[in-house]
Amino acid sequence: MSGGLIHVAGITDTEEAELLIDCGVEFLGFPLVLDRHAEDLPPAEAAKIVAKYRGQATFFVITYLSQAAKIAELCRKLHVDMVQLHGDISLDELKRLRAEQPGWRIVKSLVVTEDSDTLIEEAQRLAHWVDAFITDTFDPVTGARGATGKTHDWAVSRRLVEVSPKPVILAGGLNPDNVREAIRTVRPAGVDVHTGIEGKDGRKRRDLTSRFVTQARKAFAEIDQT
Repeated sequence: MSGGLIHVAGITDTEEAELLIDCGVEFLGFPLVLDRHAEDLPPAEAAKIVAKYRGQATFFVITYLSQAAKIAELCRKLHVDMVQLHGDISLDELKRLRAEQPGWRIVKSLVVTEDSDTLIEEAQRLAHWVDAFITDTFDPVTGARGATGKTHDWAVSRRLVEVSPKPVILAGGLNPDNVREAIRTVRPAGVDVHTGIEGKDGRKRRDLTSRFVTQARKAFAEIDQT
């Protein structure tokens, strides 16, 4: 995975997928089989979107599943070969998933909480079995681990970028107004946005998406020159 990746999560229908692709987004994620959040659409509908726009974007599953067999089954149902794991998957199950699907891209979340001392250790422990990590925010009020719409201490993510054996993608409360500063501060391999480009109706807005992509690309270009 190279630098400058832009991930958008939470695709609701074909119209939204087309909007995001038109705005230059290349990685589109479907949150499915979740913990504390509702799914945006059923897996069968997600599969239809993948089939329609295959070749125009890379689609991936975002899930809290923790068993390799169930993760693989869900990905095969959508015909995707990339998965973002947010659950507490054991090392044995992660190894099993990698062994069974060696060509898949596996991204593992590292959730930033008030106690982040163990994140570096976790990244080093899991690095051999994943392709990248994604940092996200823990919400102590709801207990949600990711998809909170809240930022975290970017210094933690910056430290992970500096020491992680694999690329780190930054998520958590990003929007068109802060993504440039976030990238310049953290210097991640990519960024991930969900609610930060949505209107009050919960749908992605073209103006916000375009501005987010523009600001992210500017920032990635800036850090590439330094």
